[in-house]
Amino acid sequence: MIARHVRKLEAYTPGEQPKAKNVVKLNTNENPYPPSPACAKVLKDFDLDRLRRYPDPVFAELRATLAALNGTTPDRVFVGNGSDEILALAARAFVEDGESIGSLDPSYSLYQTLAAIRNVPWRGLETGDERRGGCATPPLAPDVALFLLTNPNAPTGEFREPADVAAFAKAFKGVVLVDEAYADFARANCMALATAPRNRNVLVMRTFSKSYSLAGLRVGYCVGPKPLVDALYKIKDSYNVDAVAQAVALAAAKDQKWMKANVAKVVKTRAWFETELAARGWDVIPSEANFVFAKPPCPQKAAALFAALKAKNVFVRYFKGPKTGDRLRITIGTDAQMKRLLKEIEIG
Repeated sequence: MIARHVRKLEAYTPGEQPKAKNVVKLNTNENPYPPSPACAKVLKDFDLDRLRRYPDPVFAELRATLAALNGTTPDRVFVGNGSDEILALAARAFVEDGESIGSLDPSYSLYQTLAAIRNVPWRGLETGDERRGGCATPPLAPDVALFLLTNPNAPTGEFREPADVAAFAKAFKGVVLVDEAYADFARANCMALATAPRNRNVLVMRTFSKSYSLAGLRVGYCVGPKPLVDALYKIKDSYNVDAVAQAVALAAAKDQKWMKANVAKVVKTRAWFETELAARGWDVIPSEANFVFAKPPCPQKAAALFAALKAKNVFVRYFKGPKTGDRLRITIGTDAQMKRLLKEIEIG
């Protein structure tokens, strides 16, 4: 009764959402600061009568605002129920049976799960030295039709220059979806590739979960060539983003000053925390995201430290495996949270 490929696939494992009090939660790259007060006002004043009716199926007002923010037109903007929905739709829209999906390795582990759900192979592109920037001409199998490129990458946090991404996309024959979940924390981004008039194959995706502090809302969007955006609209659910989510996301998008102030605090704390870890002997990959990916000094082991911290209600993320198992991914929280983490690390 269950499809063979579904029976075989390994489901994506989200970060733990602990229920205990007094938890230091640094495991899912959430923003430690609250969203814009404008979001609270929307919720307080929301007309419940709107809930009787279906929401705008094409998110006209939100798309117009996002288009203006990114220097493009609304017909080149697609809005999804979180960026994860956009990824799932891309796997359906741009990949034929018999083709495959590619990504960096290591990268966001959901990509492999999406390929398995779509029942097509996943092809990993070795990143080599994580400290080396750049993205060379893709040495990919010819069947890769969709490449999912997280920039800054997760879980490593390293950044690839827009020029390198452009070269990658130019050499690649399929669709390149640049997943910019963490772009607001980086020194640059690839949105200009998506809005360029001659762009034929690049989509740039953003989320409200990180810099806008709205992970609980589930809203993401992408920008790119109209034919690709139109393809996503063809296969989306009829009303995929609810009325409350559209209204709150619109308020957040209009308050850029609040978002940028929160981002600046996270970036400042990130720089301080990287220095503190390095002073304690950790090997820290320079990050341009709202997290760091770091290896504890010998004789400490990442897996054991992860468990020890969890026992003290300090939650970070551990990914087992030969490429990631020697490091911890640590979300940047408030200064107080990061000091608590450092204290627990020193206690051991």
